[in-house]
Parts: sequence; C-alpha cells; structure tokens
Amino acid sequence: MTKTPPPRIILLEPYYGGSHRTFLEGLTHHLPFAWERLTLPPRRWKWRMRLAAPHFADLLRGTEPPEAVLCSTFVDVAALRGLGPAWLRGVPVLAYYHENQFAYPVQSEDGRDVHFGLTNLTTGLAADRLAFNSHYNMETFLAGCEAVLRQGCDIGFPGLRPRLAAKASVLPPGLDFGEIDAEPRRFSAGPPVIVWNHRWEHDKDPETFFEALFALDRAGTDFRLIVLGQSFRQVPPVFAEAAARLDRRLLHCGYARSRREYIRWLRQGDIVVSTARHEFFGFAVLEAVRAGCRPLLPARLSYPELFPAEFLYEEGQLLPALKRELAAFRPFVPARAAELTERFSWPAIAPRFRDWLFSPEP
Repeated sequence: MTKTPPPRIILLEPYYGGSHRTFLEGLTHHLPFAWERLTLPPRRWKWRMRLAAPHFADLLRGTEPPEAVLCSTFVDVAALRGLGPAWLRGVPVLAYYHENQFAYPVQSEDGRDVHFGLTNLTTGLAADRLAFNSHYNMETFLAGCEAVLRQGCDIGFPGLRPRLAAKASVLPPGLDFGEIDAEPRRFSAGPPVIVWNHRWEHDKDPETFFEALFALDRAGTDFRLIVLGQSFRQVPPVFAEAAARLDRRLLHCGYARSRREYIRWLRQGDIVVSTARHEFFGFAVLEAVRAGCRPLLPARLSYPELFPAEFLYEEGQLLPALKRELAAFRPFVPARAAELTERFSWPAIAPRFRDWLFSPEP
C-alpha cells in the first residue's frame, strides 16, 4: 500500500529572528508536515513589510502548489496574491499575527506610519484564515482597522469588523520547556532575586522598573537582581544608571551568551517583573515562570490572559506590589509553575494549529 505523503506547507517569513523564528522552529518540529521555508534575516522591518511580498511572489513562480501557505504579517498577503503565481488564488493562504501595527508603541503618535497598519488590514482581507497570539492582539487589530478607516473619510467598508472576525482565531504560540525543565533549580542563601528578562527598549518601560528598585534600595529593602535581555544600538540610559546604583545587588547584567546560560540565570530567579507598554504575548515571562520565578505583571496588554489576577498589579502600583512580594516571599512551588505554563507548551498547542491549518472555518 502506498503511503500518503504528508501535507506540504510553504512558510513565508521575512523577519526570521526572535519570537518569529522560535515560533516556526517549534511549529515545524511538532507538526509532521512537509514544510518549506522561505525566509529573510531579521533586519530593517519596515522594508520587509514593503518588499517581502513581491520578493516571495517571484520566488514562488514555477513552484508546485502546496496544500497551504502560512505567512507572518510582515508579508502583505494582498500584494503576494496579486503578484504571485495563479495558484496562490486557489490555495489557502493563512496569516499569523505575532503583532499588529495599530497597537505597536511608538515614541509619539505623530511618528506612527498608518500605512503599516493598513498592510495588516489588507492582509486580513486577502488571507483565508487569520490567527492571533492573544485576544489582546486580535481586539486591538480589529479596533485599529475601524479607527484607521474613519480617517478615510468618504471610503467606507460596511461590516468590516465582523468580516475580519469571522475568519480570525486566537492561537498562542507554543513554547518548548524541555531545556528549562532539564536545568536544575539553583537556590542560594540570601534575599529574593528579582529578574528582568525583556528587550532593552523604551516599549518595555525599564524606567518604571528601575525607579521602583531605586526606591527599594533607598528604603534598605533587601533584594538581589538579574538583568537579562537583548540590547541594541540605542540603549535607554537608565540601564547604565542602574548598573552603577545597584551594583552591589546585581548578580548579572547583560545579554546571556547562550541559551543555556540564559536558562541558568532564570533558574536562579525568584520574582520576574514586567513593566511593558507593549506585549502581544509574553514569551519571556512564561519562560521565567517555568524556571521558577513568581510573576509580577501589569494588569493590561496580554498578561491577564496568561495569569490570574493574583499575579497582576494595577497602573502605578508596582512599588507597593514589589514590597508585598518581598515581605511575604516564599519560593515558587514547581508544581504551580508547571500548572501556569503547561497549557502553552507545544504538546498542548500543536493539535490546535493542526486543526487551524486544515480547517475551512476558524
């Protein structure tokens, strides 16, 4: 008997790095399909959104039609289908929204280029199925589409929101926790260890985080600190200030040289804190919680979808929340960490992606 070959799926990712790459690596590892990746390095994202579609359209010419095409939203699906081979109009094209440009923070609203949000909108219209990594991402996208079209004055799209919502699903990206689980928890004598493991950029609001730690330090509250995360050419000045003012409390400050080193530092943490103004999902926090850190997160963005209210603080309440956590600190129970994170593991998530990829309905 001839064995049926696995379904062939083409992946288009113009920004193959960070969470986009992690997602595709997990997806292709945990779903037994015949995957074909077309990718570009993770740089110059604005140019990627402008030119990735015609680039990939050319690459697809002469290619046999697959069972489906999966794109991130750095691909303009409307342009892809218009410029690519004819089979793109008949094969399901799916879009996965890691983010949307309507809710992506900018230094000033005057600096927001609405055309990137419009690309997200036309992708939503042109794709057959849409998936978002969180309800927060989906709802801000739908609201952003309505808001931007109000700027179009006399060009109306009646029923746009229900039309987009009808083909949309919420599918969190899976996480591989195997490396974290394999690394032993590292306890050491001393006060609790606070962890920051986010990008060193303005949208993660490091100023609020470190101002709270400066206040704790002035008050003589005992704690230790691990600062992780990727930095770029323009690093917010507060990181250098914190390295100087909190030097005696720092166990580590900087980007981990390897995945294993990163996990080892997480395994020494007790409390992971976020002050983010932008978070469509929350990879970093989920990894830290799996490693044994108790989360302390803003009651906004995607965080209320990830964790119960006991781990959330209201706007302006980080300092008193941190004081309470440190005063009542007890090591996080491993079973509780697993309970909070396991539903986001690839074994739990993969069947949902399989159904989404091949179901005619969201």
